[in-house]
Amino acid sequence: MSTRAHVPNFIIVGAAKAGTTAIYHYLNQHPQVYLTPLKETNYFALRGQRLEFRGPGDDLYVNRLSITDPNVYRAQFDGVRDEVAIGEASPLYLYHPLVAGRINEEFPDAKIIAILRNPIDRAYSAFLHLVRDHREEHRDFERALSHEQERIADNWEHIWHYISMGRYYEQMKRYFDLFPREQVRVYLYKDLRADPCGLLRDTLRFIGVDENFGFDTSTRYNEASLPLEQRPPLLSQVRARLQRELRDDILKLQDLIERDVSHWLTPDLAEQEARF
Repeated sequence: MSTRAHVPNFIIVGAAKAGTTAIYHYLNQHPQVYLTPLKETNYFALRGQRLEFRGPGDDLYVNRLSITDPNVYRAQFDGVRDEVAIGEASPLYLYHPLVAGRINEEFPDAKIIAILRNPIDRAYSAFLHLVRDHREEHRDFERALSHEQERIADNWEHIWHYISMGRYYEQMKRYFDLFPREQVRVYLYKDLRADPCGLLRDTLRFIGVDENFGFDTSTRYNEASLPLEQRPPLLSQVRARLQRELRDDILKLQDLIERDVSHWLTPDLAEQEARF
């Protein structure tokens, strides 16, 4: 990369199905912010690889779109002019075990932004996304979950890692282990839902641009939900089982990020968050 001005100084690392697409598009409204034309370059996760993900639709959505060549990645920043904050958003970066180290090695001063969602609702939203796109053959969420490990073993792309992608503790810990805490900002999906402009203003302060900007947050992006009457249900017994399975991870996470996420463990189905 030829000049310091043409490298990312902030990176939105995920989580997937937690509002990263919305934040990407909202921040792109700001004249002092530059984001790569391709959302989800996946470069730091997949660089140098020959991509052969084998799940339904994986070739179209990941193998063909992801950037693996450093020169192609650099070209994503050719459009930078006088923007102050230069970044990208690839939600795979939170989940992939090597990315935090790769970013730290290349851009140790980069600011890291994560947004986390109830991992059960996150998994269910990914499931609905794949059902909507006619990629998920099972319309029963529990049955789809039962195939997760064999799909991982068969090299299906990461969106199929329904529960694994929601084990946030180790994922976040990798970033906190490598970056100073003041370089990492963690939001919750409920923050985005409750006060998107407040979250965006805080983000602008974090990445060092003028926070006095009027965002248009009326558009919803990456809407994964099927119409209510077409959604396969998330049964209460399935939620309860997953809460038991994820409980330790959730409790460790809230200590790590210093945010209360105990509501993710409530049994009430009404706790399920609205979807982007």
